Amino acid sequence: MTQLLFILLDQQTQEEGGSAWSGMIMILAMIVIFYFFMIRPQSKKQKALKKEREALKKGDKIVTAGGIHGRIKSVKEHQFMMEIAPGVVIEIDKASVFAEPVAQGQGAAKDSKQADNAKDSKEDAGAVLEEAGGKAAE
Repeated sequence: MTQLLFILLDQQTQEEGGSAWSGMIMILAMIVIFYFFMIRPQSKKQKALKKEREALKKGDKIVTAGGIHGRIKSVKEHQFMMEIAPGVVIEIDKASVFAEPVAQGQGAAKDSKQADNAKDSKEDAGAVLEEAGGKAAE
């Protein structure tokens, strides 16, 4: 059976001028491209997230995957004890921690920029309306 396969492959390469090898090269190139553009960056992100989780300590502010904000009370091997309100402590898995909350100063700066942009766009819209109103009156 294997001899028949080799004979058929040999005939195909002789007829098509080596297209079997070019097909194999294309498949290998696709695998390499997938590795560098998809698999490798994802594994880097996972390693960085794991390092961040391991670096968390008592007193750090965290956000869970479910959106619960709190402060770490104690650290266990696979869990955190997280205080979400004064006197309310819950136990969460380390894998469910995805982010540290944005600092107040950074969030306020973003909000003020957005407010300035909205104000500018309203002023521009008002000026356009005034121009259109003036042209319509003439």
